[in-house]
Amino acid sequence: MARERKLSRRSLLGGAAATAGAAALTATTAGTASAAVTRTADVAIVGAGLAGLTAARDLVAAGKSVVVLEARDRVGGRVLGLNLAGGGVTEGGGEFIGPTQDRIRALADSLGVQTFTTYNTGNNLLYKDGKRTPYATDGILGSVPPIDAAGLANAAIVQAKLDDLAKEIPVDAPWTASKADVWDRQTFETWLRANAVIPSAKFLFDVACTSIFSAEPRELSFLFVLFYIAAAGDAANPGTLERLTETAGGAQELRFVGGSQLVPIKLAATLGDRVVLGAPVRTIAKSGARYVVTADGITVTAAKVVVAVPPPIAARITYDPLLPAARDQLTQRLPMASVGKAIAIYDTPFWRADGLNGQVVSDTGVISSTFDNSPPDASFGALMGFIEADEARKLDAASESEVRAAVLKDYTTYFGAKAASPTSFVLQRWNNEAHTRGGPVSIAAPGVLTQYGPALREPVGGIHWAGTETSTYWMGFMDGAVRSGERVAKEVLAAL
Repeated sequence: MARERKLSRRSLLGGAAATAGAAALTATTAGTASAAVTRTADVAIVGAGLAGLTAARDLVAAGKSVVVLEARDRVGGRVLGLNLAGGGVTEGGGEFIGPTQDRIRALADSLGVQTFTTYNTGNNLLYKDGKRTPYATDGILGSVPPIDAAGLANAAIVQAKLDDLAKEIPVDAPWTASKADVWDRQTFETWLRANAVIPSAKFLFDVACTSIFSAEPRELSFLFVLFYIAAAGDAANPGTLERLTETAGGAQELRFVGGSQLVPIKLAATLGDRVVLGAPVRTIAKSGARYVVTADGITVTAAKVVVAVPPPIAARITYDPLLPAARDQLTQRLPMASVGKAIAIYDTPFWRADGLNGQVVSDTGVISSTFDNSPPDASFGALMGFIEADEARKLDAASESEVRAAVLKDYTTYFGAKAASPTSFVLQRWNNEAHTRGGPVSIAAPGVLTQYGPALREPVGGIHWAGTETSTYWMGFMDGAVRSGERVAKEVLAAL
């Protein structure tokens, strides 16, 4: 039988080896698939993102054998560190955590990955109707952009109504809410038009929608939006829209020193050669009482299988026997949203000297929201902008130089002439990433949750489902991914 070729430490780190935290990983033993390898385990896990790796950790701790199969040549899934030409790393995927996201925080703490506060000192910028307006985030309005008084009043009413309606959503089964059928028959756009009746208020919720979901309001079921708000908390703290959108006190409050990918990297290192990279799974077939999971270069026979990849990616695997129609139809109806991240690197975070915190809300351009992505020591400056929803789709076929030009035009509009000349520029286009094809999360249009939602977590025989989309709290976030891994491990252990 052919032996698996071991990955070098540099390969496993997936581009993050230059960081100080990664330097602590001195003896990584993860494998990569080679021809004709066969392995046997109690559980085969598809996907080495936070969900799959967390499930593997818990199963191993319970004395079970696992093999984690990952299609990419790195771990982390939608969490990715991007190497910079001048040294250092920046964030290409999920990066922020905040209050009530206790499971990702606990995991990072257990691995020695520290956090630091997202830079939030100074003024935000509102760019609207061609006008650039700095505004404080610690005044009477908090971080709400300074639109007209009528718009602010309308927005406050709409936000309160959304939070109140979200309290009626059972996070473990939103399709059972008393008004689920009514809410799932309409889009978020339809609801906003009836409630955010002042144009400036509608603008705020449009920007919030694309920032949270990387999708336009017309693409989303109103029930799905209410569930997402309800899920932005925990059992003791009801979810709120504010917790989703805020930096201080919200989901963007903290970042990881050395980059968020250090968490899955270090977690994978504890699993050693149980993690196999470069092994996209093609088929999952039942054979007697066990399952045969076939990936490129490796076949794993296991009693149980955990599929911990986004629903649209899980749908590309061939299952034998066929999945129940409800499960398959569900995955057909949960597409990935559309997102990219563009990071311009500068010698210094020059905008700080201008009294700006690097955060923008805009009604125009390729980039409608930005953050200061500089490292905690400010050894270089990094402006990160989200390319989302319609704007992301418009640029899917554009060259990187075309995207760069469009992004830097926006950065110059927001931050002045210095922004036009970065020392380097990095781009992560999740729509064009082979094993994700969008992000940050799968989204549901009207009719999906009420008709197909019960199939989201329901095991199919010995096949179990994980991934942030299956989480009851913080669905769509790193915390949701960790929670789903913990949940599915308990589920599998009870079934073994």
